[in-house]
Amino acid sequence: MVVTRFAPSPTGYLHIGGLRTALLSYLWARKNNGTFLLRIEDTDFSRNDEAAALAIVEAFKWVGLEHDGNIEYQSSRLEIYKHHIKQLLDEGKAYKCYMSKEELDALREEQTQRNERPQYDGRYRDFTGVAPAGIEPVIRIKSPKVGSITVHDGVKGDVVFNVHDILDDFIIARSDGTPTYNFVVAVDDALMGVTDVIRGDDHLSNTPKQIVVYQALGFAVPKFFHVPMIHNHDGKKLSKRDGATDVMAYKTMGYAPEALLNFLVRLGWSHGDQEIFSMAEMLELFDPSDINRSASVYNVEKLDWLNSHYLKNMTNDKLCELLEFHGVMLISHDKREILLDAVKERAKTLAEMALLISEILVPPAAFEEAVLKKGYKEESREILEKFSTALSSAEELHLPSDYHHVMESVVAQMGIGFGKIGQPLRIALLGKLSGPGLDSVMAIIGVEETLARINTLISY
Repeated sequence: MVVTRFAPSPTGYLHIGGLRTALLSYLWARKNNGTFLLRIEDTDFSRNDEAAALAIVEAFKWVGLEHDGNIEYQSSRLEIYKHHIKQLLDEGKAYKCYMSKEELDALREEQTQRNERPQYDGRYRDFTGVAPAGIEPVIRIKSPKVGSITVHDGVKGDVVFNVHDILDDFIIARSDGTPTYNFVVAVDDALMGVTDVIRGDDHLSNTPKQIVVYQALGFAVPKFFHVPMIHNHDGKKLSKRDGATDVMAYKTMGYAPEALLNFLVRLGWSHGDQEIFSMAEMLELFDPSDINRSASVYNVEKLDWLNSHYLKNMTNDKLCELLEFHGVMLISHDKREILLDAVKERAKTLAEMALLISEILVPPAAFEEAVLKKGYKEESREILEKFSTALSSAEELHLPSDYHHVMESVVAQMGIGFGKIGQPLRIALLGKLSGPGLDSVMAIIGVEETLARINTLISY
């Protein structure tokens, strides 16, 4: 059975690169009727942020990635790590190192001056003397001294690391007894039965160390899939300015979870020329072996396009539900169907949609001179007054088409083009020269409000 996991550190927000890794791990587990685990790697007590841990869980709930079982917190597994460290010490596969920080710094300085790679020299590897007084030892694992370690990677192929170039006897427990990252990751993945590790390729250099831990403890080595990073248009690592921001910020900006997941799965993976993927299609088609070896490029225009697609095709009930987060309550609005149909074609995000709805439902507070100069001409007052008269005497005004017929009658009666009435009427209703169809706006706000807004503009 395939078992995958997502294992973030709660030292900051969950960004979209992390969410993409979680999504790919989720898809691969679900496709194979396997298990998807969520583990919070919170053993760095000096940097842990409880709010960040809660935000990770909140982000998972928002996008609908359901993990199996309880969330595992490494901070609650310290006794497990101590047990396995003791096992390695008892078996002679790890040892206590009494080298002081000053000694280590001096060694590295010497090595640097000789143009050598700075590394621990193994002086306590087979130490049998009397331990120096006053020094709490760290625990180091015995790494191989010669040869190579091959990472069999499902994305990059076989990656061979020369032991001499990358490994020394690295620390698996600090002097205060807390275990280190590469040790706990390997122990947890093994004990939790993780079979497939899908993660960013910034972890590739850690993998040989984790393989050393697996082998020392007699654990099976999982399959690895190291996913290339997400870059900006300049080919550089994605920054907060580019879009590497808190996942929940995308909710605030008005992106639908479905659109964000669709966007992320396409960063580095494809299926022909297909762009739109439902969750069912992702589950059917995704295979981590098909992930591109090169970095993907973050494209906010593509995200906006996808989001617009999902909003246009979303049911109005679902739109109402999502818009509540943006302060728009339409559940009981008697014209909500006309209102949502009028704005969903024009908005790229839910935040934009909320703004468009507000502009329709709330009368303009003022009129910009530049807008009036462009759209309100000498004859505009007479046209609006004739339209108001026609509107007041019309019967059965309910649908946008009903209001459109009144506009048509005034245009025909006065022998003018639609633009002559459209521009000043749009200024009166919305305070600007763009927006949804005027017939829809009038059907939404009704006859009395339409007349009131026209009179406000004429008075202004």
